[in-house]
Amino acid sequence: MEVKEQISRWRLILGQESDRRLSGMTDLALTQEQDLMDQALASIYNRTEGGGFGSQGAGGAGRGPSNPQISRWLGDVRTLFDKELVTVIQNDAVTRCGLKQLLFEPELLENMEPDINLASTILMLKDQIPKRSKESVREFIRKIVEEINKLLEQDIRRAVTAAVNKRKHSPIPSASAMDYKMTISRNLKHYNPDLKTIVPEHFYFFDRTSTTAANKWTIILDIDQSGSMGESVIYSSIISCILASMASIKTRIVAFDTNIVDLTEKSDDPVDLLFGFQLGGGTDINKSIAYCEQFIENPAKTLFFLISDLYEGGNRAGLLRRIGDMKESGVTVISLLAIADGGRPYYDEQTAQRLAGLGVPCFACTPQLLPELLEKALKGQDLSQFDKKTKKV
Repeated sequence: MEVKEQISRWRLILGQESDRRLSGMTDLALTQEQDLMDQALASIYNRTEGGGFGSQGAGGAGRGPSNPQISRWLGDVRTLFDKELVTVIQNDAVTRCGLKQLLFEPELLENMEPDINLASTILMLKDQIPKRSKESVREFIRKIVEEINKLLEQDIRRAVTAAVNKRKHSPIPSASAMDYKMTISRNLKHYNPDLKTIVPEHFYFFDRTSTTAANKWTIILDIDQSGSMGESVIYSSIISCILASMASIKTRIVAFDTNIVDLTEKSDDPVDLLFGFQLGGGTDINKSIAYCEQFIENPAKTLFFLISDLYEGGNRAGLLRRIGDMKESGVTVISLLAIADGGRPYYDEQTAQRLAGLGVPCFACTPQLLPELLEKALKGQDLSQFDKKTKKV
């Protein structure tokens, strides 16, 4: 990269106030595109008298920019910067410049780049959404859901199928229960070159009795809906809906703060499920675990996810005792401090260490690693090696 280009980049980063300091190094004339970038960035990062969205200026405090101005700005940002930078800039515009109320303008939402942090903000403010914007807000959330679903659905289905469908074989022949994979692999040596096909000497069939309701795995997701868990709530909801759509397992979806909401019936539509959460408020984890205990029918076939930062506002001793009893009964218990794309999770380290002392894996996990975690947990495999891939306590 040439020196002139490097200095131009620093000029865009530091803003107009750096002109005097950088002018002696090289010609600081910005290109037309760089000038547009500079104006777009100045709108939210500039704190000089010249203003920007965040300044109060001569027009009076709190009046803010007009919607057409914001619309043009959003269009410029999406055109000038890479997608990853667009989401950062949008979030800074919301948090630095008090533009939260403008998230609910239909024409603005259409121009917003789908982003999970903005989606979290919208869900926290969902009770304030004006009627005219409800459909636009739902469409914005749906875009986020579709992107995450594309990322995770196939891998989650494959992981669960690989773990749950490891069934015993039966001597009773049944075309609908044939294990094609094993039948082919075990009979490869009987390939007939003249017929150009395998002529099996033995067929393998699954034992259909192993798929009865009593033998199904139950997966319980107990999800903390306190304000700090916004990103985790979104990922958890989409994962819950994918799991709930699979007939081979039973899925329960519970949300909690100081109250408990059973959202299992909303699992047909991840957008409806997300709008069933009420982000914010306190936390009573012990109470939510007590509620979830009623769904444990076969402990050895139950996988319990506690998705929480573990800041308990209720009875922490009760929480630890219930988790200990649950694990001792044979339930597979996993504590996820966060389901997020990056960064060290914010959590109660003391409670996390106490859970880890009970033998409960306790870590934050990226969405991409969840399918592997599910498969290993359902297969009863040791998660200690898996922990090394995550942000472990």
